[in-house]
Amino acid sequence: TANAWIGPAIPDGAFPDEKGTVNCDCHIEAKDEAQKKVLIALLAINGGMFAVEIIIGILADSSGVIADSLDMLADASVYGISLYAIGGSSSIKVGAARWSGWFQIALAASVVLDVIRRAMFGSEPSSLLMLLVAVCALGANAGCLMLLAKHREGEVHMRASWIFTRSDVIANAGVIVAALLVALTKTRWPDLIVGAAIAGVVLNGGFAILADARNEGSNSGNCAPHFGHPQADRPP
Repeated sequence: TANAWIGPAIPDGAFPDEKGTVNCDCHIEAKDEAQKKVLIALLAINGGMFAVEIIIGILADSSGVIADSLDMLADASVYGISLYAIGGSSSIKVGAARWSGWFQIALAASVVLDVIRRAMFGSEPSSLLMLLVAVCALGANAGCLMLLAKHREGEVHMRASWIFTRSDVIANAGVIVAALLVALTKTRWPDLIVGAAIAGVVLNGGFAILADARNEGSNSGNCAPHFGHPQADRPP
């Protein structure tokens, strides 16, 4: 008939668009599966490092290490939110990124409060424990960056993961510097300064994620909605 589909054979799960291009969901499923594997690995790494760092941070009486541990907790929580967003609609992914950004900002505020408390009431950070745990955390986050490298220009929830993991590497380097300065100066101030700086890095990352989510939401809102099931759109 005049309306018959005369293109190449269409595999199951595929459909031609208005330009005659055949689309298939298989590459989307493969991408989602790749994202899921990466995020599960990142969740395990950051969850484990949070447990290690919060214990060492308390033992070392270090604001910088505790700040870094809370940053790890933020990351682990955000990776969990991103796992939930995989395979979801654009609005779900934008929402996941927004939650990620606000959680980062809330943790940054808690770090600032801890720094103020230690500045007022004193602390005696252990430079050796600070150095050891910061080196371990730096290695863990460098591995996370390698896992995320191919996804850093991907969807909004994966871009958010790249942003705060990159911030983590900066924070880890800061704790290493603070540990060395604490050992040299025999004072707590390098630890407090780096703790506050980590809070600033986390805060900046949180606002960057919110801005990216806002732009993504605006772009999605400008797109015309597509109604109907893909299979129903096949030419007869």
